[in-house]
Order: sequence, then C-alpha cells, then structure tokens
Amino acid sequence: MQTNLKPNSSLAKAGTLFFDYLVILAGAVLYAISVAMFTSPNNVAPGGLTGVATMLNYMFSLPIGIMIFVMNIPLFIWGFIENGKGFLTRTLVATALVSVMIDVLTPILPAYTGDTILAAGFGGVLNGLGLGLIFYRGGSTGGTDIIALNLHKHFPFISTGTIILVSDILVLLMVFFVYHSIENVLYALLVIFISIKVIDAVSYGTSRGNGKLMFVVTDNYKEVSMDIMKNLKRGVTYLDGEGAYSGKEKKVIMCAVRPQEVYKITSGIKNVDPNAFIIVTTAGAIKGRGFVKIDNN
Repeated sequence: MQTNLKPNSSLAKAGTLFFDYLVILAGAVLYAISVAMFTSPNNVAPGGLTGVATMLNYMFSLPIGIMIFVMNIPLFIWGFIENGKGFLTRTLVATALVSVMIDVLTPILPAYTGDTILAAGFGGVLNGLGLGLIFYRGGSTGGTDIIALNLHKHFPFISTGTIILVSDILVLLMVFFVYHSIENVLYALLVIFISIKVIDAVSYGTSRGNGKLMFVVTDNYKEVSMDIMKNLKRGVTYLDGEGAYSGKEKKVIMCAVRPQEVYKITSGIKNVDPNAFIIVTTAGAIKGRGFVKIDNN
C-alpha cells in the first residue's frame, strides 16, 4: 500500500514545488516592472538593497539587478550559516529572479516619467504585489529580511519589523544625501507605505488578525506536530477525538496559521503521512502570540 503512494506523493510534491516557483517568478516580474518602469526612472529609491542599488545606478550607472545580487552575496553566506540550506534556497532563487528580471526588463519597458506621485503610487502597488506573491510561497528577496531574521535570533527583544524599519530609515537618509531633495525622500516613503499595505493584503487578507485554522487527523500526530513546531515555529493543540465508525480514539491537531503557511504545513504533513485528513477553515480574527495583540475589542 505504501509503495503505491510514494510515486503519487513525489509527483504531488514536485507539482507543488513547480507552482511555488511559478508564483515566485510572477512576483519577481511584477517587482521588476515596479523598479524598471516607475521608481528608478523617477529617482525614487524604495527601502532595502533595491533602494541602495537604485542610488548606485543614479550615481555610477551600475545595473540595478546585478548590484542587488552582488550586495546580497555576503548576506546569503550569513543566512546559510545562521539558518541552514532550507532557508537559503528559495531566497537565493527569488533574489536571482528579481535581479535578472530588473536588468532584462529595464531596456525593454517604457519608463514612466510623468507625475512622480503616480509613479510612486503604481510603483508601490506593483512592488507590494510582487513581494507579497514571493512571500506567500515561502520566498524572500534577501537584503534586510536576512539581516532582520539573523539579528532577531541573537537579540529576540528586538522585533524583525523594528530592524527592517531602522534599515529603511538609513536608506532614506542616503536618499536625501544622494538626490539632495526632501521630495525624493517623501516619494520613497510613499512607495514603502503602499508596498507594506499591499503585501499585508496579499499575505494576510484585509486584516492582519485573520488567518486559517487547521485541523489534522493522523496516526502520526507527534511527528506532524514536531514538524509544524520546528519548521514553522507555530504552536499546536491536541484535541481528543473518537472515530464514530471505528470507535478508535484519535488525537486531532489544531493549529492557527497565516494563510501563506497553509501550503507549507500541508506539504510537511503529506511527507509524514499521505493518508492524513486535513481540514482548513478561515478564521475571521486570531489574537495572541504570533498574530495581533489581545485587546478588549
């Protein structure tokens, strides 16, 4: 029985992996369009290494895509040392795709140099859509993401969001000194703000407090639970159940997750137990550790 399931399981895993990278590629294209058409031609430097590469392009005519990848190389090495091969693979692929797409599309796409506010607006939307798709399928574009993740491991009292914010502020200070204009800083802030809102909408829906509630019935509940807690850092709860037909006592795993984490957990469950029974439902609001702070509302 198990022999018959292995090919199907491998095929499903390959199909999921192919779809993941297809979505990451789509995200890379959208992100590249944002830079090539809207932000770079208008001297708008978004946060992170893309902003730094945009300024290097302005000062020295260096290719933005190549510079993004080159500046990420030491961060890739640091990320590999801190987090291992699994973390690095999708980050490396996503960053390479973004870098290549920016330099390929820049000479092809028409540069919009009209209203700078429109350029910042559309640039922010496409930036957020691209990053949101990449994040949704477990990818990352490196840069400040790697810095924030690694520093948070050593200084857990500092949130990753705070580290990224500080990094963006430093980039914005560079923007002022490079372009000698407060307007360029404000346009960059607009891109960052819109991008964050779009990323949240793509990744979490319209509310940061929503998510998915997963129920898993499997005989290998301990192995599945360890996989969820170790790889996704999500807590699990055991519910006592009983099969109505078999009369057998069962442990039901309950886990609250972000929407983009569902496919990771499902893939992990299939690797442990292809016969597991999985229910995924939408939770309108999830409050507590790992989601939003509990309040009185």
